[in-house]
Amino acid sequence: MNKFSRRNTLIDRGWRRSGSYLYKHEMDKTCCPPYTIRLKASDYVPTKEQQRVSRRLERFLDGKLDVQPREQTEHSCASSSGGVLDSGEKTFGTASSAEKNKFEPIMDDLSNKIHQAVQICIKSGEFPSNMQIPTKGSVKKVFCARRKKLAEGSEQLFYTSNIAFPIAAAIKCTQTSEKEEMNNAGKNRLSPETISEMLLSAMSKVGAIPDFSIKVCKGHINFFSASEDSFSDRDVVPNGNISRGANSTGEGESFNTKMDSQNPQTRKRKLEIHLKRSSFDPEEHELYKRYQLKVHNDKPGRVTESSYIRFLVDSPLIYVQPSGDEKVPPCGFGSFHQQYRVDGRLIAVGVVDILPKCLSSVYLFWDPDYAFLSLGKYSAMQEISWVKENQTQCPSLQYYYLGYYIHSCNKMRYKAAYRPSELLCPLRFQWVPYEVVRPMLDKKPYVILSDIASSQNQSSLLTRASETLVEPAAREHEDMEQGETNDNFMGGSDDDDDDDDEMCELESEESHIESGSKDNDISNIPIRLYGSQYRYKDLRQIITLEGRRQLEPMLKKYSKVVGDELSERMVYEIK
Repeated sequence: MNKFSRRNTLIDRGWRRSGSYLYKHEMDKTCCPPYTIRLKASDYVPTKEQQRVSRRLERFLDGKLDVQPREQTEHSCASSSGGVLDSGEKTFGTASSAEKNKFEPIMDDLSNKIHQAVQICIKSGEFPSNMQIPTKGSVKKVFCARRKKLAEGSEQLFYTSNIAFPIAAAIKCTQTSEKEEMNNAGKNRLSPETISEMLLSAMSKVGAIPDFSIKVCKGHINFFSASEDSFSDRDVVPNGNISRGANSTGEGESFNTKMDSQNPQTRKRKLEIHLKRSSFDPEEHELYKRYQLKVHNDKPGRVTESSYIRFLVDSPLIYVQPSGDEKVPPCGFGSFHQQYRVDGRLIAVGVVDILPKCLSSVYLFWDPDYAFLSLGKYSAMQEISWVKENQTQCPSLQYYYLGYYIHSCNKMRYKAAYRPSELLCPLRFQWVPYEVVRPMLDKKPYVILSDIASSQNQSSLLTRASETLVEPAAREHEDMEQGETNDNFMGGSDDDDDDDDEMCELESEESHIESGSKDNDISNIPIRLYGSQYRYKDLRQIITLEGRRQLEPMLKKYSKVVGDELSERMVYEIK
């Protein structure tokens, strides 16, 4: 248990692991400072997007979202059904290139019109100039089954766009400070419905679109036409193939989606989630290879069995078996692989560490064929649920750690969506609410987070990461700011005679080193210098007083960060 308590302490001081290798960034020196991020599982409130992910997977399991890989689609003989097709994406299956070419130019043209309308709204000041513009218009084809249901009089709906929704989200993200939010408080928030109306008005300035009338409904921009000649059912792709594109399935895997109304005899699927101790599994390794090659475009030569074992199988944690009391969960403590299977097929693996205080997410890899299920988001919600479910068996288990959060990296922003989340202050090792420090992180990458919270009188919201570290670290920081010096460390006194200064310094230095060694075990820290290894208690006999003054604060800080036991086992290298 002591080893796992130390692991908890390390993770609360910004350390992470890759296999058996422990590492920590120099926050004030790196270009993209990574902050440890966590969330209290019992306080978690899912967002609408996260709820949609859960509902989508439920529909998939219930057979209401029937998705089949490309190779199955190409051999199927199912009839065409209602659906939509994204613009700018390739289609597979039985659709001919001639059929695709009939509607793809139209969707591209409509997407360009919407994109021009967005630019007009930005130039006019209706949309903020610093918002992240969504990729083109995302115009989709409405197939015949849906077209009849959505018809208005003699006109039928042929194309639609939901771009107002990502624009609304992008505008919300640009509100980077409380001041801006207060200024906007009196204004009507731009909803997707309002944005679609604004785009409709801007599109009238772009120019007329032949054969179409444009209307908006609940945030959607719809393109209607009464002409049946140019847009007949022969334009519909047989089998209703829908390409998910490289962004969602990895290198443009294609799927066949059939609506439940067209497939009354739905086939339900079974999802199984199994937690197993970390060990090499050939099936997991094959899935990892596919994930790395298709999602991250890794080179085949780099995705070897040995590299996989070093990265995701090896662990410094020793397995602790369940004891039957309220201190250890039923699975025990250690490193685990959580497998997700659909009808027996392995579709995702989450690598996690289960510690006395938290579940720490290490890595997740998934089947690119199932990217449409957003397995990264779904697995995170499952891991949060696991923490809540096991709190009755292990009350100390309260937190879910998502690894590092880099505010300047857009790919990392999703971690802050699991709310309410906290970031670890890199100096005082206090936990600070993300919403408190977000405005300052928008301005600069490296921030002393606890300073922001204190300046905003948010001290009641701060939690201590380590009782043994926070107070000394805070005092040390305050002393540095006030320019105070430690008389015991510096030695000597202003009242001493010049002839006695050096002797007093030496005596004071020796006594301080001895007392410091007892408190922080710095005397037993192994140090590598010029290719040779020493204990500090031996090295201090051969280095100058000035050298000891420079080295001792670094060793004391190092001992505080890694702990007494680890500081005596790991080698501190001086370059």
